[in-house]
Amino acid sequence: MNTQRWMSRQFFSFFLTWGIFLPYWSGWMIYTKGITVSEASLIMSLGLLARGLSTLFAFPYLSGRISSKMLLNIAGVGSLVALLGYIPANSFGSLLVVTIALHLFYPTLMPALDSAAGVLVQSKQLKHYGRSRQWGSIGFVSVGMVLTIFTGMFGDEIILWALLLGVLGVVALGLMRAPVILSKKPQVDQTEKVGLLQLFRIKHFSLVLMIVILLQAAHATYYNYGYIFLQDIDAPVYLIGLIINIAVIAEIIFFSIADRRFNHFSVGSLLTLAAIGSSIRWIVVFAFPNVIVFCLAQSLHAFSFAMAHYAFMKYLIKHIPHTQIPKAQGVYSALALSWSTAVFTIFGGYLYEIEPRYAFIGMIACTIPSMLLAIVYRKLEVKNTEVAVSVG
Repeated sequence: MNTQRWMSRQFFSFFLTWGIFLPYWSGWMIYTKGITVSEASLIMSLGLLARGLSTLFAFPYLSGRISSKMLLNIAGVGSLVALLGYIPANSFGSLLVVTIALHLFYPTLMPALDSAAGVLVQSKQLKHYGRSRQWGSIGFVSVGMVLTIFTGMFGDEIILWALLLGVLGVVALGLMRAPVILSKKPQVDQTEKVGLLQLFRIKHFSLVLMIVILLQAAHATYYNYGYIFLQDIDAPVYLIGLIINIAVIAEIIFFSIADRRFNHFSVGSLLTLAAIGSSIRWIVVFAFPNVIVFCLAQSLHAFSFAMAHYAFMKYLIKHIPHTQIPKAQGVYSALALSWSTAVFTIFGGYLYEIEPRYAFIGMIACTIPSMLLAIVYRKLEVKNTEVAVSVG
């Protein structure tokens, strides 16, 4: 089978649903279930905590005992069942329970897909990770544009049905044939030798992980307050969705050329460039609070997010053993994409109340240290290369 096409289809189908859930879900609960903004924030924050626990512990544990295909199917079906629970849920307590249940299954699809891609690349069955991953970004941005039309026609109630339909599609695709290597159950003797702490004994893993944690945490202000900041700087309401999607378009362009243009860049070089791009992005938004500059700064999402993610995947594929890829993805998802973002959301919110622009410049508290650490790692890479050449 064509594994490139299979991986692209899986990324597209998941991120199609993620493009509904990430930007719209809090608003859907507020406007259709009648809860307050603070209640929705608390529900989503606790959901983020559950997501981190799930991806850090449950996902790696199951990855060592069942096949990747089975894990994807379990996560998909669990997500569908949890979403159905939103239909009767109308109180704060019931919405909290259902949201936590959803976060135990649904976000797990993300590291599970990246782990599957890593295994396929290592086994030489997937040639271009970036080419497949770009279809995830395409799915994310395309559904946002389409859903805006439907919410205008039918109201916010359509958001739940759109997400249900999308997740049903993910489940249906999971029932189809997958690459053979992803349908194989991990060998018991291999998984018994692999513990979470052993992952941190891999050369430079802790350093690379710290860099990407800082780089991803730096998006906290943008993810949570970018929409209202655009309103504060008088962006036309009908253009805000398009302005936000400029970042995703930049992400798509990067992933489409990454394997061709950046394949020969070292992980350290990529992380350094990502940190520089991220620092420039937040400094520019702080210094020039107007719509045009914000739009231009959105293109730097290709560096701040996409390049950082690509660099971590490059490190993972090159240095992490097959059996430890799920654990590495679980740690990355929990620490970089969940908990660090939650912490810096609180920090950014405090700064935003003082002055909205401060919330963006505050993110260099992440990007400057990440840049320094990336430079250190790049020097270590060069040193290791020189040693290898002299020994050879």
